[in-house]
Amino acid sequence: MKKLTIALLGSLAFVAAGAQAADLAAGQAAFQKFTCASCHGEDAKTSMMPEYPILAGQHADYLAHALTAYQRGQAGAPVSANVRKNPIMGAMAAQLSPTDIENISAWLASLPSPLAIRK
Repeated sequence: MKKLTIALLGSLAFVAAGAQAADLAAGQAAFQKFTCASCHGEDAKTSMMPEYPILAGQHADYLAHALTAYQRGQAGAPVSANVRKNPIMGAMAAQLSPTDIENISAWLASLPSPLAIRK
């Protein structure tokens, strides 16, 4: 029982730390600083071209994974399931720190979006 209690408390502490780690205001500021809106739109759902994805309302973990995969692709990592190669997004993502990625992803996930499931 003691091991279970310790495991549960550890898990709770991990979840609480992750929930507090993202800074939505910093995410919005980084989105503007790194000119993400020039392609994805100020609202992150009105892209400049139809091929560019809607970012608002996407899951934060998906966005963070995608940005990290673009960084790996830009760094010349071998092609795998965890690498995305795109010259524009690779160059943009290469500028981002892990904190920038976390904050931008959290901010984008918090935005209202047409991606929501309607019942």
